[in-house]
Amino acid sequence: MSVPRWYAAAGPAFLAALLAVDTQVGLGVQVALGVLTWAVLLGAIWPLRAIVRAQVIGVVLFATVAEVTGSLVWGVYRYRLHNLPLFIPPAHGLVYLSGLALAAVVRTRLLVAAAATGSIGWGLAGLTVLPRLDVAGAMCVPLLCVFLWRSQFRAAYAGVFVVVAALELYGTSIGTWRWATELPGLGIPDGNPPSGVASGYVWFDVMALLVAPWLVNATRGVRARLAPAAA
Repeated sequence: MSVPRWYAAAGPAFLAALLAVDTQVGLGVQVALGVLTWAVLLGAIWPLRAIVRAQVIGVVLFATVAEVTGSLVWGVYRYRLHNLPLFIPPAHGLVYLSGLALAAVVRTRLLVAAAATGSIGWGLAGLTVLPRLDVAGAMCVPLLCVFLWRSQFRAAYAGVFVVVAALELYGTSIGTWRWATELPGLGIPDGNPPSGVASGYVWFDVMALLVAPWLVNATRGVRARLAPAAA
């Protein structure tokens, strides 16, 4: 699952600039930012192996479903213009690539330890000292810890956690999006951002890793069937 190591810095830098610009523009420019982000993602995955491209596609698909459900339908969080910005789906792909690159830059044991310590510490802080009580976030932290402990892809999950945590803290601080004080309909207190949001990304990655081989094989099968017809 190797990607260029410089993606570890380039991805977060691009996304940080993107979110900052978004806070200053209207819907028209936001759409243009979306087109730009899709172009950046396509350029980033173009030189990569087919299996990694398939993983990124899987992350984008599953994350988009989660975004529509969590933001537009459930209202757990809202973006500044109360829509789903066009740049959000491809941004999830860039986050995944950045996490993979970070996993290649930092030693696995150190990265996993940092992710585990950070997630547990954040979860406990949300239950004790942070300004907003964060029960919902703390409930999700054990999920990440299980995958960091048991999965062969623990380095990738840890890298994604670090990138997501940084972007969540940054994005909420500048007002690109904001989390509800409690889960709508459930009344469970939630942070802004919740400590477990980065842990939730594990599900996108797990599902993407599961479907990626199928996507690659399906694509090869289609090409094989089309080749005789083209000849």
